[in-house]
This record gives sequence, C-alpha cells and structure tokens, in this order.
Amino acid sequence: MSLKKIFSNYRFSIILLVAIFAGMISGLILSDKSISFLTPFGTVFMNMLFTIVVPLVFFTISSSIASMSNRRRLGKIFGYMLLVFGITSLLACIFMLIGVWIVDPVGKASIPLTEGVKESVDLASSVVDMFTVSDFEGLLNKSHMFPLIIFSILFGLSVNLVGEEAAPLKKMLDVCSKAFMKFIGLIMYYAPIGLFAYFASLTNQYGPTLIGSYAKSMIFYLVMALLYYFIFYPLYISFVKGKKGIRPTLKHMFLPTVTALGTCSSLATLPVNITASEKIGVAKDVGEVALPIGATMHMEGSSMASILKIAFLFSIFGKSFTSIDTVLIAILISVLSGVVMSGIPGGGLIGELLIVTLYDFPLTAFPIIATIGWLIDAPATALNAVGDIPSTMMISKLVDKTG
Repeated sequence: MSLKKIFSNYRFSIILLVAIFAGMISGLILSDKSISFLTPFGTVFMNMLFTIVVPLVFFTISSSIASMSNRRRLGKIFGYMLLVFGITSLLACIFMLIGVWIVDPVGKASIPLTEGVKESVDLASSVVDMFTVSDFEGLLNKSHMFPLIIFSILFGLSVNLVGEEAAPLKKMLDVCSKAFMKFIGLIMYYAPIGLFAYFASLTNQYGPTLIGSYAKSMIFYLVMALLYYFIFYPLYISFVKGKKGIRPTLKHMFLPTVTALGTCSSLATLPVNITASEKIGVAKDVGEVALPIGATMHMEGSSMASILKIAFLFSIFGKSFTSIDTVLIAILISVLSGVVMSGIPGGGLIGELLIVTLYDFPLTAFPIIATIGWLIDAPATALNAVGDIPSTMMISKLVDKTG
C-alpha cells in the first residue's frame, strides 16, 4: 500500500492530532490573555458534542435493532459467536488491566478535581443506576447513558417485532440515524479548531507533563497490543489446530494485519480476513456469518483501549483504580464497548461518554480520553480486525464439534 493511500486513510486523524499538539505547544508559549481568548472556542466544540449525544444514541441504536432481518437464521453459530467474542474481549480487558496495574500509563500529570469522582463504586446500586432511571425524563440527560442505550435497544426490538406494519417507522429511524451521523460530520469540521483551543487551555493550566502522559500511554498501548497479538492469538490458534498450526496461521494473518494498519478500518480488512480464513480452513458457513458480524461487533483492541482510558482518567485526576467494584464496572464497560457498542455508529463516542458519566468525572474529561482513542487508533484497529480470524476458528470448531 502506497504512502499516499495510507495518508489518505489517516488524513483526518492526522489533522486532529496536529491540532491537538499545536494546541499543547501554544498552551506552553502563549500568554494567559491569549489563552482566555481561545478557551470559548474549545467550550463551543464540547457543547455541540454533548448536545447531540442523546438523540444520536437513541436513533442509531433503535434503527440498528429495528432493521435486523432473519432473527433466527444465526442459530447455533450466533450463540457460539457471542460466547467466543465475549470471552476473548474479557481476556483482553483483564490483560490490559494487569498491565495498567504494573505500569503506570500516565506518569506525573495531574489535574485537580472541582467535583467528586466515584473512586469506590457500590456494585449493586451501580448496576441498578447503570441500567435504569426512575422516569422517562431521565433518559434525556446525557448523564444516564446506559439507561438510554437499554431503552433504545428495547424500543428497536419492539419495532422489529411489529413486523411489516412498522416499515414506515423503521425507515424514519434509519433516516434520522443517518441524519445525525451527518450532523456529527458537520461538527467534526470544527473539531480541529475546537480541540486546538481546548488543549491550549488545558496545557496552559496543567503544564507539559500532560504531553508526556499521552506519549507514555501511546507507547504502553503499542507494547500491550504486540504482547496480546503474540501471546493470546497463538493460544487461540493452538486450541483449534494445536501447536503445529500456530506458525502457518500467523503467516496467513500477516496480510490482514498490514491491511488493518494501512486502512485503519475493520470493514476494509473484511475481504482479506475472509480470504485468510478460507486458506486456514474455517468452515465456509461459519466464516460468512462470524467474520462480517465480527467486523462490527468484536473489538478486542477497543476493549483494551477502554481499560486504558479509564485508568488514564483515574490516574490523571489522582484517584485510585483498585476498588473491586470500580474494576468490575470498568470491565463491564470495556466488554460492552468491544462487543456491543462497537457495532453501533458512533459507538466509540458513546463508550467514552459512558466512562465519563458513569464515574462522575467532569465532562471536560471527555476530550482527554477521546485523544487517547485517536493516538492508538491504528494498533487498536489491527487487534479489532485480525482478532476475528482466531475467534472464527474457535467458533467453527465448537459448531462442528456439537454437530
């Protein structure tokens, strides 16, 4: 793949990162008066994102569920697929969790809190609060993201169950979903300006250590991604083909890996994944179901990234990330980010807002962890895409074994 093509695929991410780092440098050299002039531009960007998030979540999720067809066709393949996708995402979370406990991914950067953070979370009450609100009005508050997600799923399923009579409503939900995605696209034209201003203000307040924290987190994720690739994927492969099958299977996974890094897209990697799985010997019917769904609903890299984002926020705001309830909630969020929300348009945005709101971080924490997502996009995408191959191999074996 040519450098020109790679640059084209990463162009917008590069623009955003340039704007962020330019903002950080400006924050170090500009006067307080100049920074105070820039700050409102960053606030405007954040306000636009927060304003759109509630309708975005409702229409994208309800539309996706309402439009499902042939609900029974997946059968046994679908059941094993969910099992394997869930377990591999959970293992990815636990692996990253151990990593952030051993190696501090932030360093000395610190931001004082002006409001409380749930350093210790009561698991039972948090589960109730996570999934429900006491009235419909609560669903319209961006602080209640998970109840809104659950409501949207159930509403979409209800529309789906109505059948043909609901066709106009399905069409309306689909059009609204597409419209709000276009809305986000319009907002993102302003993103370089907004993020430049936001990080100029943030760096001016909290110093150059913030830049070092991002660099350290990016390197940390790269190392963890490589370790996961060369430790866990061979384990999954050996479960299916034994030790002798590891090397030839990894050889077939090389092209999908390069494609994912070059295109930064799981969907763009899908055709290469299908070809590789056929060469490896995955059952055709399993591959045709699991690989396309895996391209949108199986994201081990995203699960690992969610743990890193949560640990980053706890560290940068000076809070301990060791409480058992807090960790269990983090794992739940990360698995859902990698298996459920990854299949939803704007799912990354929803997952990041969920992290911020569930732990009661200030809303200004959102762009802080969103930046981590942009920094680690390439290796995370590689794990997301290539991880579908060994997972599909395991699904194929389980299906064939049970007949």
